[in-house]
Amino acid sequence: MSTFLILLVLFAIYLVMKGCIIVEQQEVVIIQRLGKYKETLTAGLNWILPFFDAPKTIYKKVTVNYRDGGSSSYMEKRTRIDLRETVVDFPRQSVITKDNVSISINAVLYFQIFNPEKSVYGVENLYEAIEKLTQTTLRQLIGKLELQETLTSRDKINSELRETIDSASDKWGVKVNRIELQDITPPSDIQNAMDKQMKAERENRAMIYEAEGQKESSIRIAEGQKEAAIRQAEGEKEAAILKAEGIAQARMVEAEAEKEAIKRIIEALSTKGQADKYLIAMKYLETMKEMTSGQDNKIVYMPYEASAVLSSVDGIKEMLLAKKSA
Repeated sequence: MSTFLILLVLFAIYLVMKGCIIVEQQEVVIIQRLGKYKETLTAGLNWILPFFDAPKTIYKKVTVNYRDGGSSSYMEKRTRIDLRETVVDFPRQSVITKDNVSISINAVLYFQIFNPEKSVYGVENLYEAIEKLTQTTLRQLIGKLELQETLTSRDKINSELRETIDSASDKWGVKVNRIELQDITPPSDIQNAMDKQMKAERENRAMIYEAEGQKESSIRIAEGQKEAAIRQAEGEKEAAILKAEGIAQARMVEAEAEKEAIKRIIEALSTKGQADKYLIAMKYLETMKEMTSGQDNKIVYMPYEASAVLSSVDGIKEMLLAKKSA
């Protein structure tokens, strides 16, 4: 009797342990009763009916990275579904562009399960299905683009790839958050040709920049010379104006002085002598002085009319002597 009770107690403990399931945060467990979906266990302590209820088995891809750079993947059996964002690193694959160039691409996908029931019953193997869907969609998108466009349109490819995969995987209860192309590697001969092309383009741009710099320098030098010539001309103009103004002012002063002298002479000749003849005689004398200046001997012939003009000088002389004697 005591042995039966002990066995009964042990069996009860076994049933309690078998029916008790502790689920961690951000994880769920799909429970089936006799092969049919019963419920989804959330985080915390949960109870099931042993022998009738059992967790649904799922498969998750696990990638192992080695120190030498290599990696390997295998499918792991699990009973718990992780609701956190999952990162899947797809192996490198070869795709062909629109211009028939074979390139190597590897991608990383970030997705999250929002409906555990669909992720289990909507597809046989969720992780493998997402991987194959990503690979085929990537081949289709790259096949529509040429090599140059593929290399320069990563953001566009990532966006279109995410939208396509997210729409197709919605029935699996999966939300694709983003996808990134890690590396795009063209063949070695294409890579060498691209390197040469880029080098030639850089050299061409350098020559263009150098020519533009020389052009700008020539323009600035010409503008500087033009500005210098303009300023020099303006300076010469101002100097000529100032010189002309100085000569005019000197002539005006000289004219004023001559005017005053003539006025005084006229006043002096008002009682005796002829002022007009006097002035003409003075001009004759000045002209004769200029004609006789120099080292060479000269013979000057004076017209008869000059004697009549010069007689006014004698009249001035007599007048001056009369004033002096008075």
